[in-house]
Amino acid sequence: MLDYAHLAAVAAVVRSGSFEKAAQQLHVTPSAVSQRVKLLEERLGTVLVVRGQPCTATDAGRRFCRHVDEVALLEQALQSDLGDLGPAIEPATLRIAINADSLATWFVGAMASVEGRLFDLVLDDQDHSADWLRRGEVVAAISALPQPVQGCDVRPLGALRYVATASPAFVDRWFPDGPNAEALARAPTITFNTKDELQARWVEAVYGRRLVMPSHWLPSTQAFIDATLAGIGWGMNPEGLVGEHIEDGRLVVLKPDRPLDVALYWHCSRMLAAALTDVTSAVVDAAKRWLVPMT
Repeated sequence: MLDYAHLAAVAAVVRSGSFEKAAQQLHVTPSAVSQRVKLLEERLGTVLVVRGQPCTATDAGRRFCRHVDEVALLEQALQSDLGDLGPAIEPATLRIAINADSLATWFVGAMASVEGRLFDLVLDDQDHSADWLRRGEVVAAISALPQPVQGCDVRPLGALRYVATASPAFVDRWFPDGPNAEALARAPTITFNTKDELQARWVEAVYGRRLVMPSHWLPSTQAFIDATLAGIGWGMNPEGLVGEHIEDGRLVVLKPDRPLDVALYWHCSRMLAAALTDVTSAVVDAAKRWLVPMT
């Protein structure tokens, strides 16, 4: 049997980034934390924690951290089902992969509806967030993948609607004859990161071909909107975040009749589905309030 005090020490070091902070969380000395991690590594014959500033987990260490979180979830669910089992169990930490725009729009509302849980969110593009589940590094993910990841359940949430937007001054300068393909090939766009395909997907959907477009790179949802307002470039913004800017004329929708809807799905570990029932319900309810129905 594994010593869960040793496992908890590994998880605390990885989550806090240092032995000193882990010791504070566990109410022991840093030397005690170090000893527990060392004993577990020696027993397993593998390194679990890469010592540094901050400390990070090896692949094996990440797997053990997830195991600790899963056990905490199951224990919390058991206590809820059976009633008073003694002192309250520490809140379980949920590690979830999510895209930045969902976090900026509707997911915080889901978090606020869940009590007794801590969230550890990993940001990644919706087309890649399911990879975190495949690697066993998260217990759930918001993803654009409709097929279930192995060992997981999946349910549709709705679609996050994006609109191609630019400032009026940008439109006057770059699209005097409208946002045709030739103009879009010259006008600077804004891209979140190398995984962001939204601008290219919208152009292909509207004009039937991919374009090579000059781009600014801004890995922040708010900075993306700010840059669009400042006339730095055009980009695909969540409609719900820029609606007021469109209404007051600070932003222009390039093609009002051509939004881009990105379908989103909730992937959840099947083994933990019962323990995460409240989380799944909160996610589904919050999504209904923000997302549009899938077509």
